[in-house]
Amino acid sequence: MSELLSALDALAADDLHGLSDGQMLDRTALLVQVVNRASAELTRTVRRADTVQAAEHDGLKSMRSWLIGHARLSASDASRILRSGRALEHFPALAAGFAEGSVTAAQMDVVAAAVGERERARAEEQGIDLAAFDQAWAQVAAVAPHQSLVAAVQAFEDALDPDGPEPDPTEGRRLTIAKHADGSVTGRFDLDAVGGEKVQAAIESMVQADRPRGDERTRAQQNADALVQLCDNQLASGDLPILRTVKPHVVVGIDLDDLVDPATGAGAASTGFGATISAARARYLACDGSISRIVMGPDGVPLDLGRDHRVVTPGLRKAVERRDKSCVFAGCGAPSWWCDVHHLIHWLHGGETSLQNSALLCERHHTKVHHGFRVQRDPGGRWRTYRPDDTEILIGPPL
Repeated sequence: MSELLSALDALAADDLHGLSDGQMLDRTALLVQVVNRASAELTRTVRRADTVQAAEHDGLKSMRSWLIGHARLSASDASRILRSGRALEHFPALAAGFAEGSVTAAQMDVVAAAVGERERARAEEQGIDLAAFDQAWAQVAAVAPHQSLVAAVQAFEDALDPDGPEPDPTEGRRLTIAKHADGSVTGRFDLDAVGGEKVQAAIESMVQADRPRGDERTRAQQNADALVQLCDNQLASGDLPILRTVKPHVVVGIDLDDLVDPATGAGAASTGFGATISAARARYLACDGSISRIVMGPDGVPLDLGRDHRVVTPGLRKAVERRDKSCVFAGCGAPSWWCDVHHLIHWLHGGETSLQNSALLCERHHTKVHHGFRVQRDPGGRWRTYRPDDTEILIGPPL
C-alpha cells in the first residue's frame, strides 16, 4: 500500500504543462484504467469486510454505516459499492474486467442494480444461463458506450418475463431530495419509461418556450429553471391539495429590521422547509406575496398576529398583465403566467402598490432587478432596461 501511495505522489508531482495533447490523452486513458482497478479492489475489499462484519471492530453494525461515517461517502455511493461487491461473486467475467480496469464502477453497478438475488433466482427457475449474459455484458462494457450496457441488461430483464403482465410503473418510481447546509437541495429520481416521458415533455415545453436572446445557460441550467417554473406555476394556480385548510405556498420568516434594511443581509431569513436565505432574496419574494405581521415577546413567544395582507391584489395583477403581457426585461418576453408583479419602488421604501409602480418580471429577471439591474417605463409606454452601470440594454439597431 505504501508503494501505491508513493506512485500516486510521483504522479501528482508531474508537470502537465510539458505534455503534448497526445501524451495528455494517453495519461488520461491510463488513469481511468487505474481508477477502475482501484475501484474494483475497493469493492472486493468492502465485500469481504461486509461478509466478516469487520465494521463491528469500530462499533458499527454494517460496512455501509462505516463507509458513510468513516470514509465520508454519500449513502448512495456506499450502497453502490456494497451492491457491486455482492454482484462480483455471481458474474466472474465482469469481475475480471473490473479488476483489469476495462469495466468501470458505474458499469458494474448497472448490472448489480438490475440483477439482484430475486432476479438471479427467477433466472434459475426459468433455466436462463446467467454465464452467457455475464460474458456478453463484460464484452459490451469493455468496448461499447455506457448506454449500450444499459440496453444489454434490459435484454436480460425482458428475457426474465417476455410475456408476463405489464408491471406497475409506480413500483420503481423514486424521488429523493437532500437539503444541504446552505439551504440548497440536491435531488435524484428514478422513473419508468412513461413517467420519464411525461416529465421530459413537461420540462421540454418550458425550456423551448423560454429561449431569450443571448441565453448562455447550459442545458442542465435550463432544465432546472424549467422544473422550478413548473412548480411555481402549479403553486400559483391554487389547484394543489389543501393541507390543514392552507394552500401550499412558499413561507419566509424575517425580522422587520432586516426586511426594511437595504443591505443584502446574508442569512437573515428562513424558509418553511428550513433553508436560510438573504434579506435581499426575502425582499424579492415580498414583492408579490402575502405579508403577515407577528409580534414576538422577549422569550420568543408570539404576542400578536396580524391578518394576512396580499401585497398585489388579484385585480391589480390582471391590470398589469393586460398592460405588459409578458416579462418586460429587454429581450425576454416570458409569458405573464411565469411572472411576478415587481414594485419599481419597493413598498418597503414607500413605493405605491399601483399600476404605475408595477412591472411584470419572470423569476430570472426579477432576481436581476433586485441585484442592480433596473427597468423603467418611459412616457411613451415603452419599457427600458438598464444595467447596474446605468447603460441601457438595447435590442436591435440603436434608436
